[in-house]
Amino acid sequence: MKKLGFGLMRLPVTDKNDGGSIDMPQLCRMVDTFLERGFTYFDTAYMYHEYRSETAIREALVERHPRDSFTLTTKLPTMFLREQGDMERIFEEQRKKCGVEYFDYYLLHNLNTDNYERAKSFDAFGFQRRLLEEGKIRHMGFSFHDKAEVLDRILTEHPEEEFVQLQINYLDWESERVQSRLCYETAVRHGKKVIIMEPVKGGALAKLPEEAEKLLRDADPQASVASWAIRFAAGLPEVHVVLSGMSDVAQLEDNTGFMRDFRPLTGEERAMLFRCADIINNYTAVPCTACRYCTEGCPMGIQIPDIFGFYNTYMKAKLLHRWGDKSKEQYREFTQTHSKASDCIHCRQCEGACPQHLEIVGLLRDVAAAFEE
Repeated sequence: MKKLGFGLMRLPVTDKNDGGSIDMPQLCRMVDTFLERGFTYFDTAYMYHEYRSETAIREALVERHPRDSFTLTTKLPTMFLREQGDMERIFEEQRKKCGVEYFDYYLLHNLNTDNYERAKSFDAFGFQRRLLEEGKIRHMGFSFHDKAEVLDRILTEHPEEEFVQLQINYLDWESERVQSRLCYETAVRHGKKVIIMEPVKGGALAKLPEEAEKLLRDADPQASVASWAIRFAAGLPEVHVVLSGMSDVAQLEDNTGFMRDFRPLTGEERAMLFRCADIINNYTAVPCTACRYCTEGCPMGIQIPDIFGFYNTYMKAKLLHRWGDKSKEQYREFTQTHSKASDCIHCRQCEGACPQHLEIVGLLRDVAAAFEE
């Protein structure tokens, strides 16, 4: 199987303010091109695109292509488990939405310290095993967002899990918060296959500060900026699949183009990417990937990733002394119809959900100070 996987989290939409408005004609074209170029792995989840992603892939893939021509993965949302029967109800809903008799890969979604305890209390690991024995899934694993010591504990207590999905990219490789390298090494030590998510960090590694982008353009003028990030992830020896959340046909054609005949990075190229990481960190106020997990259940309806996007642009412009930046005006226009940063009531629901472990409440306070005072 080729190493590039199609992540169904950032699909094309017809209305940028409505994540459920998936552009189905464009998605169908993307799916067809992906398969025509020899790639087969598709990754969705229960809540992606306002609970529409699983249905969309049924319409674009399952109903239009033979079942043996693709690999389909989805995830059990451990953070949504509230009472007995939830796992069975959600799984059957997922099978119906996806239109399949079985999933090739079925993950426990977003394990961290808290969600691991919840998964154990509902015996989600036993539920996976039962699905495997009944032929309703072919492989079981989990996605993970926490420190390496937590991953080591989970894999020690549950050696039956076949693979781990990790956030790995060159910006987070040595991050104390994300611990990409340490988590990768932990999974390898336990003999597990690794699936990579966020290789381009939610698109952050596709649009770099000018200084960093120049390094990449000088090294290879024909290569897209995003291609360097995906090649970094795909070059790790124990990596099974690298997921890319592709948002339009152009992104898909670029990714499948350089991944059809994959060429690992050289040592010099890896060193160059770590220099880029240093530059990026100097310009990024909030390392948000816009996954939107934080907005689910926010009692004030704050669109946190959008607000952080305005703030990052503002802080970068301030650092570079670009006095014509319009971020403040854009924020004020946005908050005419959406909640403001200062509307936060400090419940910290968002912080518990954030895969990046950001101190969101404090950061929203910073945004309010910059944009509202």
